[in-house]
Amino acid sequence: MNSFNQLIEELKKLKFGLFAKDFLLTWEKTEDELKQTLLVAEALKYLRDHNISAKVFDSGLAISNFRDNSTRTRFSFASACNLLGLEVQDLDETKSQIAHGETVRETANMISFLTDVIGIRDDMFLGEGHTYMKEVGDALDDGFKHGVLPQRPGIVNLQCDIDHPTQSMADLMHLVNYYGGLENLKGKKIAMTWAYSPSYGKPLSVPQGIIGLMTRFGMEVDLAYPEGYTLIPEVVEMAGKQAAASGGKFRVVNSMNEAFKNADIVYPKSWAPFAVMQRRTDLLKKSDKDGLKSLEQECLANNARFKDWECTEEKMKLTKGGNALYMHCLPADISDVSCVAGEVAATVFERYRIETYKEAGYKPYIIAAMIFNNKFQNPAAMLEHLFRSGINRVAL
Repeated sequence: MNSFNQLIEELKKLKFGLFAKDFLLTWEKTEDELKQTLLVAEALKYLRDHNISAKVFDSGLAISNFRDNSTRTRFSFASACNLLGLEVQDLDETKSQIAHGETVRETANMISFLTDVIGIRDDMFLGEGHTYMKEVGDALDDGFKHGVLPQRPGIVNLQCDIDHPTQSMADLMHLVNYYGGLENLKGKKIAMTWAYSPSYGKPLSVPQGIIGLMTRFGMEVDLAYPEGYTLIPEVVEMAGKQAAASGGKFRVVNSMNEAFKNADIVYPKSWAPFAVMQRRTDLLKKSDKDGLKSLEQECLANNARFKDWECTEEKMKLTKGGNALYMHCLPADISDVSCVAGEVAATVFERYRIETYKEAGYKPYIIAAMIFNNKFQNPAAMLEHLFRSGINRVAL
């Protein structure tokens, strides 16, 4: 009881600002709003861990719109909605009138008559995913304004071309629990590094999400990649400004070893170069299959030049005490397991496998918190009501 009461008291100290607001980019949110998300997620987890129902909806839809493949985020979204009492309906664009030219404005309204939240993953096209989410939001605003919709559904970004906020916030929640508090992250060094993968075209949103969030809390963030594997320049520039404002540090290096030196946390993850993603987007829009095949071969050959960018036992010895926390959004490319050569050595991954599973396990609560905060102007009061009601989630 004390831990739940403590969460609520900490929550009450914050300035709530997430009511009726979409959650698209972490850097659009204030520090209080990020803390609000973490605390509500912790409170929802407490309720479930103690067999107390968190159902705040008797009915209602949550629309799942995945324009790219997903395992963890898809099931995390479904779990989060179910936790709160919403039923999930997938929007399969191949089975809708979108294939016949239905506009975004029309689709957004037609799926939203009794909908409370729309979760969208759109990370395939650089410069398109975030824009699409904003377009859906504008369509919902229009529908609500003109009385078409009885309420304006909230939007949760389940990964776009710029940011992956449910992932980075779950990562942050993992770090808060691992180190015993948000305040304990200040001064900790995290190495967000590119790593070799035998595939190409992986989005930029995970590394951008990490540098865009961890620089908010006084951490020392190293972004490392081989020459040419740059991220969106504006995001990198913003990360530097955020680090300076929070009392942290941010630097870009072209050496995995340099980034790993004295790191408390390492996050080796492959991504495609910014310039490649721009070319890939143009080819995808043109449905240029031959061009895409040629680009893939070019990129795989370039990736192969950097097979030594692997999280190995030797590199882990460079970290603080030789035992930095290994993180990954999963699935990782594990050398000699899921591929011949990849992002991480099998022995390193196996040592931290359970921790990465725990890391992933925070995502349902983060998504549920984003939905909860969108729907309730005073989340602390609603959480207290759920706690006092004490309705068993599972009958005893």
